Amino acid sequence: MNSVVVAASHPSVERLRAWLTPLELSLLGAIWGASFLFMRVSAKDFGPLALVEVRLALGSLVLLPFLWRARRQFPARLWPKLALIGATNSAVPFMLFAWGAERAPAGIGAIANAMTVLFTALVGFLFFGERIGGRRAVALCIGFAGVVVLASGKTAGASVGLAVAAGATASLLYGIGINLVRRHLTGLPPAAVASATLGTSTLLTLPFALAAWPRHPIPLQSWLSAGMLGVLCTGAAFVMYYRLVARIGPGRASTVTYLIPVFGVLWAWLLLGEVPTWNMAAAGALILGSVALSQRGR
Repeated sequence: MNSVVVAASHPSVERLRAWLTPLELSLLGAIWGASFLFMRVSAKDFGPLALVEVRLALGSLVLLPFLWRARRQFPARLWPKLALIGATNSAVPFMLFAWGAERAPAGIGAIANAMTVLFTALVGFLFFGERIGGRRAVALCIGFAGVVVLASGKTAGASVGLAVAAGATASLLYGIGINLVRRHLTGLPPAAVASATLGTSTLLTLPFALAAWPRHPIPLQSWLSAGMLGVLCTGAAFVMYYRLVARIGPGRASTVTYLIPVFGVLWAWLLLGEVPTWNMAAAGALILGSVALSQRGR
């Protein structure tokens, strides 16, 4: 046992961790930022319901080994709660973001997604008795101002307000779901919880997805994008995220929130030619600034 301790504290190991953590955070931000690109590409061919069904099913399959390993910790009485949290934290937000991706540039959803941190604090304050403090209250106001700025923008002469509203609502649901997970699923392996909630969401969404399944052939490019969305951006990304949480803690791991909008806008610009607007830049600065303010000192 002493040899393990010595090895873990060896300077070369510490140096490895020093550069590995920022690298993995950047990679995770790039992957989750790319999810909005993949939605933008595939949503028009699949439609929101069918696309989300593919994403949920593939993500849950990637994470299934973690659930199987911890299956004894998931009694039958727990599954209704998992289904509710899955709908709140996965199925409905995914649909809203996919719906928005049909109607607005990928960067819009990526920027709106950054509101999750603020909505998590707001829901905790309103419904779970958490203190919010003056700084976080100011951060919320700045963040909401950013959403208003984002919603007031236009792309090719068309308003993006409805897509922004869908993204903000999805982020609110994420905030609710995170609080529910904290209070009802604490102590369970996070990757197994993710698999369970994604799996129940897959079953809940299935009838609606089958009813709305496209009648036209779906191009290969859209199938590949949907596959990447499920396997890489949902399943593999969750595994990477929980590894980071175990190594550096949830507070530091949550800094990936700052990178997702940056990569989301960047991928859309480089690969889809969706040039960011001044509204997007101003809104992104307000929202990310408010997130930074709310997290200061935490």
